[in-house]
Amino acid sequence: MKFIVAVAFLAVALAAPQGDKKSIEIVSSNSEMNADGSYSFDFESADGTKVSESGSQKQVGPKPEDIGTVSKGSYSFTTPDGVVLTVNWVADENGFQATGDHLPTPPPMPDHVVKMLADLKAAGVL
Repeated sequence: MKFIVAVAFLAVALAAPQGDKKSIEIVSSNSEMNADGSYSFDFESADGTKVSESGSQKQVGPKPEDIGTVSKGSYSFTTPDGVVLTVNWVADENGFQATGDHLPTPPPMPDHVVKMLADLKAAGVL
């Protein structure tokens, strides 16, 4: 019975549409892992996609055991209409922060909010 179920799953998997997916060649690839926990890697594919990342261990809290990995990197790719998009990012104790010319950004804070925050900071509330 188990054999029949396994064959049925295999038949369904093989019958699934495969589309026109072609393999994309990796034209360069480098990676390094160090004993201290730091690392880096990068690769580039034939379609122009580029990825790079590096990271290290860092104390991210008040206790010695509050160790975490902080990383930074970037990736870029070409959209179907030929535009190259690049994202630079950092992931650390402040979370994940990505930047890129194509990413939305919040509007500037109104002057009254900036003044209120400055007043609260001066009063020791913030």
